[in-house]
Amino acid sequence: MSAASPDAAGTRICVVGDELVAGLGDARGMGWVGRVAARTPSESPLAFFTLAVPGETSTSLSGRWETECNRRFGSGENRLVVAPGSADLLHGVSLARSRLNLANVLDDAANRQIPTFVVGPPPRTDVPESALGDLSGAFADVCQRRRVTYVETFEPLRTHEQWLSDTSAGDGTHPQQAGYGLLAWLVLHNGWHEWLGLPQE
Repeated sequence: MSAASPDAAGTRICVVGDELVAGLGDARGMGWVGRVAARTPSESPLAFFTLAVPGETSTSLSGRWETECNRRFGSGENRLVVAPGSADLLHGVSLARSRLNLANVLDDAANRQIPTFVVGPPPRTDVPESALGDLSGAFADVCQRRRVTYVETFEPLRTHEQWLSDTSAGDGTHPQQAGYGLLAWLVLHNGWHEWLGLPQE
């Protein structure tokens, strides 16, 4: 997703999350990460590394992010995007544990002076809407307490006609091209460029 050479001392951005990070269901293969990368012009090299695990809980994410990112971070600036999905609701992870898992990731990254950006879980039909709203709210609170940018995707898309039609046209749970475009728009218009220290496109 980047023209940067492997040895370029630019900015490396690791994006950790579930299958949405990999763009599952997108016929163009870009997902929201690819769309965001394509609309993030920078004079210095930006290299995006997507680290997706399908159906991953926040417990699993918190346990693997550092090891996997360490293998991809370079000698320049390193940044972390965390995109926790809604699998916690499918696997019985308590809300308190979900909060703690994300808090641990953000605190560990802060201790290493790695700037972090968080993208919340979008709506899906296989989990209770109220529970997903609570999960997104909990993640938002964890980020707010640490002054980490949080992109709320659940509430803006919960009743969004294009999101609902796009997901229902696929497998009923994951978006297609239009849905990933909406996710990318939310990221790009909720602090992304500011987080990178870049002018708004």
